[in-house]
Amino acid sequence: MLDRRASHDDLIDHLVGSTSLRRGEAARVVLDVLAYFDETTEEFVRRRHREMQAGGATNTVIFERIAAELPHRAVAPPELSLRQLRRIVYG
Repeated sequence: MLDRRASHDDLIDHLVGSTSLRRGEAARVVLDVLAYFDETTEEFVRRRHREMQAGGATNTVIFERIAAELPHRAVAPPELSLRQLRRIVYG
C-alpha cells in the first residue's frame, strides 16, 4: 500500500484543496476507493449476494439485480448470465 499511497499524492493534494478533508483523511478516502475498484467481478458478485441475502431478498431478485449492477462498475466485466452468477456464488 505504501507505493500506492505515494503514487496518488496529486489526487490527495487535490482532495485536500477542494474539500474540508485533512491529508490523512483524504489519503484514507483514496485508498478506500482504490480498494473498492480493485474488487474482482467474483468478489463483487459474492459480496452483493451476501448483502442482499442478509436483507431478505430471494435469489431470483438477487441475481437479476446483480446482473443489472455489473455493467455500471468502473471497468465493466463481460456480461454474465444468471447461471454464471450462480456458479460464482455456489461453485
